[in-house]
Amino acid sequence: MKLFRFEQSQVLPMSQDDAWAFFSDPKNLAKITPPDMNLVPTSPVPNEMYPGLVVTYKVKIAPLVFVNWVTEMTYVDAPHYFVDEQRFGPYKFWHHLHQFTPCPEGVLAEDVINYGLYGGVFSTVINAALVKRQLEGIFAFRKKTLAHLFDIEEI
Repeated sequence: MKLFRFEQSQVLPMSQDDAWAFFSDPKNLAKITPPDMNLVPTSPVPNEMYPGLVVTYKVKIAPLVFVNWVTEMTYVDAPHYFVDEQRFGPYKFWHHLHQFTPCPEGVLAEDVINYGLYGGVFSTVINAALVKRQLEGIFAFRKKTLAHLFDIEEI
């Protein structure tokens, strides 16, 4: 299986603890996900994240195509980072590191995603034609939404 990597970072004008409080609350995921994905939790969503937490969602990955997405929080080191991994869903492999590092302007929020796709030898083509662009769109929306929510200028 070929693995792909997607990275994004954004400086947010807040403390590491405030960034942690926002991003580690699973209920905030829908706020920073494009509305056309129709992300809907299908399991109870607690207020606090912990290792072993499993959250299920229904999400639209293409027009008229909805899938169940099961994620597990595998590593949690408040307020520094957490990792969610897909247990069932649209990816063959999904490992998403969310990291928060203090910086002079506030906190550097970083996302590092390693993912694998179904499609065997065609996965590179599928990634280039579809998945990479979808991730870029999702995270561009996220960056813009965070800029609006936290009143910062977009770069």
